[in-house]
Amino acid sequence: MDAVRRRAWWVVVSALLAAVCAGVLAPVAFSALSTGGAVATDTEAMRARRQAERLGVPSPDLLLAVSQRTGVARPGDGEHGAAVRDGTTAITAKLAGQRDVKTVWSAQTTGDPWLRSEDGRTLLVAVRLKGTDKERKQVAPGVVAAARSAAPGMRVEPSGEVWANREIDETIERDLSRAELLAAPVLFVVLVFAYGSVVSALLPVVVAALAIGCTIPVLGLLAQVADVSRVAVNAASAIGFGLAVDYSLFVLARVREETSRGADLHTALAAARRSSGRSVAFSAAAVTVCLATALVVPVPMLRALSLAGMIVTVLAALVALTVLPACLRLLGSRAQAGDPLARWRRARTGDGSRFWHRTASAVTARPFLAGGLAVLLLALLALPFTRAQLGIVDERTLPSSAPAAAAAERVRAEFTAPPERLLNVVVTGPRATDGAPAYGDRLARVPGITGVRVVRVDPSGEALVLLAATSAAPGTPEADTVVGEVRRTPAPGSVVVGGRAAETVDTADAVLGALPWCLSLLAVGLLTLLGAFTRSLVAPFKALIVAAASLGASLGALVVLFQDGHGGAVFGHFTATGTLDASTLLFVLFIALALSVDYEVFLLGRIREEYDRCGDNRTSIIEGVARTGRLMTSAAAAVAISTAAMATSDVALLKFIGIGVALGALVDAVLVRGVLVPATMAALGPANWWTPARIRTPLLITTPVKEDGS
Repeated sequence: MDAVRRRAWWVVVSALLAAVCAGVLAPVAFSALSTGGAVATDTEAMRARRQAERLGVPSPDLLLAVSQRTGVARPGDGEHGAAVRDGTTAITAKLAGQRDVKTVWSAQTTGDPWLRSEDGRTLLVAVRLKGTDKERKQVAPGVVAAARSAAPGMRVEPSGEVWANREIDETIERDLSRAELLAAPVLFVVLVFAYGSVVSALLPVVVAALAIGCTIPVLGLLAQVADVSRVAVNAASAIGFGLAVDYSLFVLARVREETSRGADLHTALAAARRSSGRSVAFSAAAVTVCLATALVVPVPMLRALSLAGMIVTVLAALVALTVLPACLRLLGSRAQAGDPLARWRRARTGDGSRFWHRTASAVTARPFLAGGLAVLLLALLALPFTRAQLGIVDERTLPSSAPAAAAAERVRAEFTAPPERLLNVVVTGPRATDGAPAYGDRLARVPGITGVRVVRVDPSGEALVLLAATSAAPGTPEADTVVGEVRRTPAPGSVVVGGRAAETVDTADAVLGALPWCLSLLAVGLLTLLGAFTRSLVAPFKALIVAAASLGASLGALVVLFQDGHGGAVFGHFTATGTLDASTLLFVLFIALALSVDYEVFLLGRIREEYDRCGDNRTSIIEGVARTGRLMTSAAAAVAISTAAMATSDVALLKFIGIGVALGALVDAVLVRGVLVPATMAALGPANWWTPARIRTPLLITTPVKEDGS
């Protein structure tokens, strides 16, 4: 065995050992991950929540709707009403002794009329649990079971933030497994078609499995010092698989292109390392920059998603540049074995595409017409995004038939002031108590406020907590207006306003406030990387502009499909809340941008290589698109199939992520890279490659192989 093959074996064996270690550590890592984190930190709403809890007015984690299991109750007193009250009293007493319960209260213990339904048939028991978000979600089923055992004749329906998050996580886990089973056979067919071999089609699966598998223990390690959501694993899977397909496909295509010219495997791998390997490295750096800028946004879930994406991107590039070449060395010609479509295949992976050659020729012949039509179409698709309304995910992302969603909807329908529509108003200062009556009257006159109650007065007389009931649901423009008016109402001291509606407003404001910094860092990072990659000052600016056009089109379509609810007829019924979850929207945006930059790097790299060879702008564009068009559409199709399968989920949030990433990949790979980019580059002409003379250097990254193989 020669030294080269020995090194290849060492690389493969090391990768297998890493995979085994990752598999052993994965259960421990999963147990360290948390849940939730969709609300921005360090906002006024979160300060109000903490201050109210210190004053003895906590926000409930669980809401237990207690009603008679059978029979019809009359409003007011009576046998059935007394039974419900007795059952509520028994549940409250039982839960007060539970070690996992921090506080429990009801209409019976507080006299709060808002915890009693309008007809008196249902009473609410509010529960605050101990521990972290993850610990509260783990103990919630035991608390619900204890409540039901305390009142066996009563119907106890749980809802609330913790219960909804638990049901969402369980549904997502089940639906993702189903989506993977549905997508796997279709995806394998696409990979065989793209790679031209059953053996080669398995290589990106190996790259993805190693990258994703090794990401999970790293996330578990980070969870020891930071809040890392379990949703981050789903993010790592989506990004890792997409990049694994891209990186593997471009490396393998270049190897086959070189061998078709007569080069041996060793020479072909060296050429692929200089060309596609360089593109993979720059692509990974650019994608990492895209995702790193999201860390500026103070939303824990988004930060966890970004961390997962950054880790899996680096690992996917590392595996594609080390393990993949090692596998190709060991497999040799067997890497191209097993092509079931060989009889009908007219071109091999790495060959130029006649379709994309004709398309690029037509586009570059009339660049202003083709580019203008593409811009018009993208602008029309992006137009709905101007009316996007940001919100926070809640139980309505579940199907209306889900127990948590059904129970929450019943609370909304039957109670005068559902807990989700209450604003916590905390006033502190020397005159807080004395001015409370007048302040309460002013709040009651705010449009959209249906009632105000003083629920806690600090013994010092310098702090009090009021609850203000609103008529508008959180996340609606009406609720946002009410929150603003309450905060502007003169108070007898310092005031902070919390509650679900306030958390939604503050999270949206935090996201929008961080965007300028985020986009500025993104622009500087990408311009620097793309400038170094292309040796041009013009091409990077063009890349950012067309990426923005691509993202706008995808996001506009998502507003129509999910915020407006028109996607229900296509992707299955879901509850349209009139908002888009802020952190999830940004996550989809950054994944789509990462894929856009990934495709841009490979296309620009190939066009620049052709330009350095022939010196003609139009010829280099046509050849670059012809050589990469089929590869990019195949890679985008693989990403779209794997993520669009999420649309079969019952969770609207998962549908949104899957369709958002699929739309972003397809729009960018086909319309943007196939039409808009070549049209723009043809219109710019040689200006594409302008750079100051002192740094003008050729970018030849392969050595052409002559016909005799030398």
